[in-house]
Amino acid sequence: MVAVDRRGWFRRLFSFAGPAYLVSVGYMDPGNWATDIEGGARFGYMLLWVLVTSNLMAILLQTLSARLGIVTGHDLAQACRREYPRPIVLALWFLAEIAIAACDLAEAIGTIIGLNLLFGMPLLWGCILTAFDTFLFLLLSRYGVRKMEAFIFVLVATIGACFIVEVFLAKPDWGGVVGGLVPRLDSSALYVAIGIIGATVMPHNLYLHSSLVQSRTISPTYTGKSEACRFNLIDSVVALNAAFLVNAAILITAAADFFSRGIVVTEIQQAHTMLDSLLGGTLAPAAFAVALLAAGQSSTITGTIAGQVVMEGFLNLRITPWLRRLITRLVALGPAVIVISLTGNEGMYHLLVLSQVILSLQLPFAVIPLIYFTSDRRKMGSFANRPWVNVLAWIIAIVIIYLNMKLAMGQIVVWLSTGSAWLWPVLIVSVAGLAGLLIYLVARFFMPSRAAWTEPSSQVSESVAANLRPMHVSRVGAAIEHSAGDAAIISAALSMARAEKAKLILIHVVNTPGTAVYGNESASLHRSADAQYLNDLAKELRAGDVSVDTELRFGNTVSEIVNTVKEAGLDLLVMGSHGHAGLSDLIYGRTATVVQHRVSIPVLIVKSGAAESAIHPQSRDESTDTKS
Repeated sequence: MVAVDRRGWFRRLFSFAGPAYLVSVGYMDPGNWATDIEGGARFGYMLLWVLVTSNLMAILLQTLSARLGIVTGHDLAQACRREYPRPIVLALWFLAEIAIAACDLAEAIGTIIGLNLLFGMPLLWGCILTAFDTFLFLLLSRYGVRKMEAFIFVLVATIGACFIVEVFLAKPDWGGVVGGLVPRLDSSALYVAIGIIGATVMPHNLYLHSSLVQSRTISPTYTGKSEACRFNLIDSVVALNAAFLVNAAILITAAADFFSRGIVVTEIQQAHTMLDSLLGGTLAPAAFAVALLAAGQSSTITGTIAGQVVMEGFLNLRITPWLRRLITRLVALGPAVIVISLTGNEGMYHLLVLSQVILSLQLPFAVIPLIYFTSDRRKMGSFANRPWVNVLAWIIAIVIIYLNMKLAMGQIVVWLSTGSAWLWPVLIVSVAGLAGLLIYLVARFFMPSRAAWTEPSSQVSESVAANLRPMHVSRVGAAIEHSAGDAAIISAALSMARAEKAKLILIHVVNTPGTAVYGNESASLHRSADAQYLNDLAKELRAGDVSVDTELRFGNTVSEIVNTVKEAGLDLLVMGSHGHAGLSDLIYGRTATVVQHRVSIPVLIVKSGAAESAIHPQSRDESTDTKS
């Protein structure tokens, strides 16, 4: 576990930073390169809006994933195992493994092509060598989470710097770039658009992020979890937007270098020409190869961790990291070896794009459970999704499902028209199974939760803590009585005003028989004395650098104090009490008690002294009484 530094806001933020950067590596792997290059080379800037939309989807979903891990202590895979029936869990695990294998396929292809460009190594030999890159992960993992995060960050920063500089050297059509932000899509671009979504919002990253955030020491209190959620949101926004800039740079550069010249990209090796203007024709292939190797290896490391999270979470099965890594890589290399043997470089490029489409097809089976868990108050307590978050998350899920269904149906029609008879039952069974699983997951969202993951008492305390708001006080009122007890009232009000740097308003109500009839038009010795008293007090306080206003009111004490609170815009009212009860309430009244029930601001009641302390007792029955 990584300890959280409590010294200062930036130190705490740095303590939480890291998980999102590891996750963002998956947003810059060779699969992203392939879809970005394909999109830019074939359609120019038209799919830039898809990249922007995918990034916004990723930020929301990764934030929900991190929140699930922080609040419940469960990663997404563990949450599925705890909530769903065993057959559903096994189906989701199988689909998650397919997604990880598809992602690892892209990473392996990137490494193979990088070795080919850098050393001229034949592609099939590259396949054999990539099977043993497991040892790099094992070596890095021995140095701890922080050092592994730093190593990957350096690799990713190197990749990003090259392509972002290249954007400006490629001199793209900036008007076309702005036009690419306007949503539009034709059927010919659907396949690549879905590939971009799959390359950006990857299902295994949702499992991974919910686990990585638990590597930090987080207080189990609401305050600790809230702070962790807040800092992880910042971490996700910064990391994923950095990844977006790299992907956007690749797409824009591909559009400027290839689409504008009518060059058809059939091999990812062609893409190193994008760096020619930056590094020269000799150095560009080497730099591109190093960047590709860096992307492949960094993504391999995070893919390995994701594989462990998925297997342990769904099956509660733990195997040694090197064996888990080797199994995943061998599964991924099978299609690569077949495609290389049959089609060579061009087939590798198309296989890269296909791997990202497969990732997109797996997305709903991770996204829907994530929305289900994070919206359930019995599991998340006060951290459950707000309604607007649920609406956005479901819009994302519906868009992904719709695009996937459209692509799948089109592809099935092609397969059935060109395939053999044995393909029919395979497709029917597969489509029916996936459709049934999807319907179950959606329906489960609207069913009562099977079990709460938090205790009722914890839910109540979290709810209270979630609604704690520091009180902002800019105007403090003090209802005084023209008696010696006013010193206690003003002292309390003065303490609050000084602490909050607020204005103090002295309030006194004259309620003589004359004021009951004539209001402020009534003239009496009592009124003059009260007015002079207020003015003298204000002068004394102003001499002590206190900002003071006065309010002299006439009529019913309770009504006038309540009206002053509203009209003067007070944030806090201080009143006096002599602590009397019973018969004394009938004699002196219960002004403070009544007022505090008729105003919506906090009322501080202080003991202001004995009833005999009035300065002019002969007229007590005619003066302001705020005793209770």
